[in-house]
Amino acid sequence: MKKKATSFFDYQLFGIILFLIAFGLIMLYSTSSYNAQLEQGDSMFYLKKQAFSTLLGFVAMFAAYKVDYHLWYKFGSLWLISACIFVALTKTPLGVTLNGASRWIRLPGFTIQPAEFAKLAIILFIAILICKISKNLNNMKAMILIFVLSGILATEIFLLNDNLSTAIIVMGIVFIMYFVSNRNYKWYVILMAFAVAGFVGLMIYFDNVDYDSLKNFRLERLAVWRKPEAYAKGKGFQVLQGLYAIGSGGFFGKGLGNSIQKLGFIPEAQNDMIFAIICEELGLFGAICVILIFLILIWRLMLISSNAPDLFGSMIAVGIMAHIAIQVILNIAVVTNAIPNTGVTLPFISYGGTSVIFIMAELGIA
Repeated sequence: MKKKATSFFDYQLFGIILFLIAFGLIMLYSTSSYNAQLEQGDSMFYLKKQAFSTLLGFVAMFAAYKVDYHLWYKFGSLWLISACIFVALTKTPLGVTLNGASRWIRLPGFTIQPAEFAKLAIILFIAILICKISKNLNNMKAMILIFVLSGILATEIFLLNDNLSTAIIVMGIVFIMYFVSNRNYKWYVILMAFAVAGFVGLMIYFDNVDYDSLKNFRLERLAVWRKPEAYAKGKGFQVLQGLYAIGSGGFFGKGLGNSIQKLGFIPEAQNDMIFAIICEELGLFGAICVILIFLILIWRLMLISSNAPDLFGSMIAVGIMAHIAIQVILNIAVVTNAIPNTGVTLPFISYGGTSVIFIMAELGIA
């Protein structure tokens, strides 16, 4: 780990980031201006807050770029410990409850979501752990160690923050990092077999379920996903309105700013459902362009990983790539009702200050 990183600024990656940020701010204003005017008396309310967070994100990105990434290796287990402590702070007097969820802490002047820091922390921690046990990665003990330690953080996020989606993302990042770092794929085959069997079992169950008997909101989400029309006046309303937005956009869309579904039909459209508004205003063509830009970003991170000067740098790039790819896939899958609603934001585009700051910090390291 003593090899010094060569100084290099990736202008292609920076250009992609600038495009996504600019596009995200434009779409955020288009999506949120109506509700912001009604609720806050200022059509630019969400845009101003996101723009400020983006400026902080630029500071974090350039600060991370200027620091030799080998410095992060020295922190070791502190990444996992600090993430666990940070998440636990949501249950202290610093914790803030918004929309019924205790997932934020209030610091002087702003609120922050510790789960976003946890994603960066788990990338760095697992990269360090893989480097330390690199000679034994192919045995079962190494796999158990990696997934148990990361599972502690994921479980804490789920239990303390009631945030299943972030817990899934954390474990997904670890899964991909471990998969890339070792050559023993038999355990992945076994895990995939169990996952497919469980999925088929759920499908059989929800084809015959009595929807009125469901009391658990997560089981209810699965039921809504299977038959959203059965919940058209309740939990399925947002899903159906999102699908209406996608379908009504056609190939070239209704034009920027001309969405109908954002006018109160899709609740909090600037958050998880912003991709539906993109489809409605810019059409299938615009949606494909957005997906292609994300694919180019992911491809660029793959190149960075394959050309990294050492294993630590390679694993960090893989973790960042996994984080962005998982969130993009989950968000688009939710909006198109390919999977149940998970509450995952679309990187750079959905409203969320903490998210954009930490993603930009990650990309600064890359």
